[in-house]
Amino acid sequence: MTNTVRRVTYNELFEKVSRLAGGLQKLGVKKGDRVVIYMPLIPEAIMAMLATVRLGAVHSVVFGDKPKGIQRPTGGHLVTLMFTMNHIYGVQPDDVWWNASDLGWVVGHSYICYGPLLFGATSVMYEGKPDRTPDPGQYFRIIEQHKVSALFSVPTSFRVLRRTDPEIKYGRKYSLNSLRTIFIAGEHCDIETKSWIEKTFKVPVLNNWWQTETGSAITATCVGLAQSLNPPPFTTGLPFCGYDIRVLRPDGSEAEPNELGRIVVKLPLPPGTMSTLYRNDELFEKLYFQKYPGFYDTMDAGYKDKAGYVFVTARDDDVINVAGHRISTSSLEDAVLRHPDVADAAVFGVPESTKGQIPLCLYVVKNGVRKTPTKLSVELISLIREVIGPIAAFRLVGKVENLPRTRSGKTMRKSMADFAANKRVILPGTIEDPTVFKDIKRALQELGYAMNAPDPVSSD
Repeated sequence: MTNTVRRVTYNELFEKVSRLAGGLQKLGVKKGDRVVIYMPLIPEAIMAMLATVRLGAVHSVVFGDKPKGIQRPTGGHLVTLMFTMNHIYGVQPDDVWWNASDLGWVVGHSYICYGPLLFGATSVMYEGKPDRTPDPGQYFRIIEQHKVSALFSVPTSFRVLRRTDPEIKYGRKYSLNSLRTIFIAGEHCDIETKSWIEKTFKVPVLNNWWQTETGSAITATCVGLAQSLNPPPFTTGLPFCGYDIRVLRPDGSEAEPNELGRIVVKLPLPPGTMSTLYRNDELFEKLYFQKYPGFYDTMDAGYKDKAGYVFVTARDDDVINVAGHRISTSSLEDAVLRHPDVADAAVFGVPESTKGQIPLCLYVVKNGVRKTPTKLSVELISLIREVIGPIAAFRLVGKVENLPRTRSGKTMRKSMADFAANKRVILPGTIEDPTVFKDIKRALQELGYAMNAPDPVSSD
C-alpha cells in the first residue's frame, strides 16, 4: 500500500457515512449502543465513527485495551473544536491540515476527524512511520504533495527524524513553502529538538497541552488570537478560553510564580470537557475532584511564570524525590539531550537506600557515533552536574538501542521505573515495539537494577 493516495470529498463522505449508518441500523445498532472500531488509519475509520454517532450510538476506537471511558457532551465538544481550529491553530477553510496522530488517541478524534471536518478544511490522514515507510523523507513529501498549511505531531516523531536523517538528505528535495506552523503536544519537548524542528522546517513551533479528559487544548499559543509566536522556551502556552489554571502545593495552598506544584483548574470547566466516566460517576468524582475541592486535578506538575505562561514539566508521578528535593525528570532529560551525540533519552526514578530515589537515565545515540558507552556516560554525568548541580545525584546512565513508547509517541517511563524496581510490568496494547524491553533489561542490570524483574507481559 506504499505510495497509495486517496482523496475523499465532503459529498462522498456524506454519502458513504449515510449508507454505512443504514447498514449498521439494519444490523440492529441503535441509540445508546456501544460500537468498537478496530481499523487502520484510513478514511473508512472516520466513516465508521461518523456513522455510529449518526445513529446516536457511542463509539470507542481501539487504541489500547483499557479505555478511560471519557464521556463529554456532544454540543459543547463540537463547538469547542470548531472554535479552536481557527483561534488556536489559525486554520482557514481552504487550508490543508495534517494531524500526524493515531485516530484512537484523543488528538486523532478531535483533530483528524471532528475539528477539521466541522470547520470545512482538508484533513490529511497518513498511515505510516516518519522514518521508514519507506524512508525519512515522508513528512517532507506529504507537506509538498498536499500543500499542508499546518502540521500537528508529537516531539518524538521529530526526534526520530533527527536521529535517522539529521542533515535532511531525504527531505531537502521537497518544498515546504505551504507550511506556516507546526504544533506539538502529547509529551515534553526538549529545547534541542524544538530548535532542530524550527531550523529544519523554518516555521514557528508551538507547544500546547491538553488531556483526553479535556478533548482540546488547556494551554496554547493561539495563532488566531494574535498571541506572540515567540513564547518563552519550554512553555506550553497561555491558558485557553475558560481555563482558570492554578498551581497548588501539597497542602492545597497556591504556589508562587515559578514554583513547581500540582496544576489544577478552578471549576467550572469550559465546554467540551468530560462530563463523567462511562457508567462510573463515583470514580469520576473521586479521581478528578476529591483531592483539591473546587478544582479539577490534572495530575500534572508544573508552574506559571509572572506573565501567566504555563510550564508543564511532567506527570506528577514523574517528579522524583531525591533526599527531599523534588526534581522533574523532564529537566534532566533536557540537559541530557543537549549532548551532541544523544538522539533520545528517558529519565525516571529508581529506589536508593539513603536518598529514597535517584534518577536513572537511558539514552539512544545518533547514527554514526563511535564513542564508547563508558565515555559517553562520563560526559553525561558531568553535563548534568554542570547544568543541574550535584543535588540531582545523577550517576546511573546506560545506553540502549531504543526506548519503549506508545504509538502516540509517549515514553513509557513508569513501565521502565517499575521494571527497574523488579515489579511486574504489563505492557499496554498501545506499545509500539515490546521487544525493546530485552535491551532495556540488559542496560538496567548493568546498573544494578531489574535483577529479579520478571519479563514484561502483554495485556492482550
